[in-house]
Amino acid sequence: MTKILLLFRTKSMLNSLSERLKFENFTTYELSSESDAEQLCLSENIDAVIVGDGINIEGIGLPWIYVTSTPSTESAVEALRHGAIDYLSIPLDMNRLLETLRKLDRCDNTEITIVPRSTVRSPYKRTNCATQQIIGESRAIEHVRQMINLVAPSEARVLVLGENGTGKELVARWLHLKSLRCTAPFVEVNCAAIPAELIESELFGHEKGSFTSAIKQRKGKFELANGGTLFMDEIGDMALSAQAKVLRALQENKITRVGGDRDIPVDVRVVAATNKDIRHEIELGNFREDLYHRLSVIEIDVPPLRERIEDIKVLVNHFIAEICQRYNIETKSIDPRAIDLLEHRRWTGNIRELHNAVERLIILSDKRITAEAVELYCHA
Repeated sequence: MTKILLLFRTKSMLNSLSERLKFENFTTYELSSESDAEQLCLSENIDAVIVGDGINIEGIGLPWIYVTSTPSTESAVEALRHGAIDYLSIPLDMNRLLETLRKLDRCDNTEITIVPRSTVRSPYKRTNCATQQIIGESRAIEHVRQMINLVAPSEARVLVLGENGTGKELVARWLHLKSLRCTAPFVEVNCAAIPAELIESELFGHEKGSFTSAIKQRKGKFELANGGTLFMDEIGDMALSAQAKVLRALQENKITRVGGDRDIPVDVRVVAATNKDIRHEIELGNFREDLYHRLSVIEIDVPPLRERIEDIKVLVNHFIAEICQRYNIETKSIDPRAIDLLEHRRWTGNIRELHNAVERLIILSDKRITAEAVELYCHA
């Protein structure tokens, strides 16, 4: 069961949040001081920390979520740069918080940066979680696995293509785990989630005083990934100005921090991903053709679920076992007719949508998932 440390100055917040998370089958610890938190984490394998205003957890070495009553763009940027996996304001969006925690529980959170233990001096413990397997028996998904095995040991840059929810990040993680860089950092950046005016600072870092909120020097994702793999998700959404600097970094293996004048050498293998038709984006002038050729030494196409229908039964049974275990309930069975109906759904959201549908069916069904439940709770 996932163990969550709640670290807030106010008892009311501790009590209300603890009550809700316990109802959702999380184990919680409620504390109001950093020193008590440090002692707790020496004795317990805490999985994540939810932190309130006025709490200093720099160097925590654990996934953490920042909750504030005074939200602002600057505080959000600072929290994320300090390693927060999410930033929430009061009143809390509980659905978003629970989804973040459940992604963490599945070891499937695309916003977590994995850093080697030796680089973090912290008294906090973290239980390492294994990367999920690529589930399926179809020829299409077997081809993806073969491509990973062939390409991973090389230093070639890889462009992973596919629709939303197909598992592009999982492919990137396996490319790293099967590479010679597997003991070095795997660092992720979602190019679509970062405002255009901040993307350069996020990728290349910045010097103190280079802009209003730059109160001290920060390393960017390229430096943090030095010696390892940098996964640039949704690369097709990157601003053209940043594309030019990424191209230089790939060409010269060096970067310059925002506001700096010193070249910093970096040794990074870049794996990029996009759900866009990148060639069409080039024609529209939204993406640099020279950068595309730098990124796409190898291309791996991750098939949509509609092209691997024979994998749906395997995926559904896998999700049922995984979700029931997470909810600490007896594994539910599913009727063959229900499987047949699921195989004939469109699944525009691909595996992510299928996972959500199975979770919904488990919550709303009795001991057995029926065809009637699929018709009632799963949209065509």
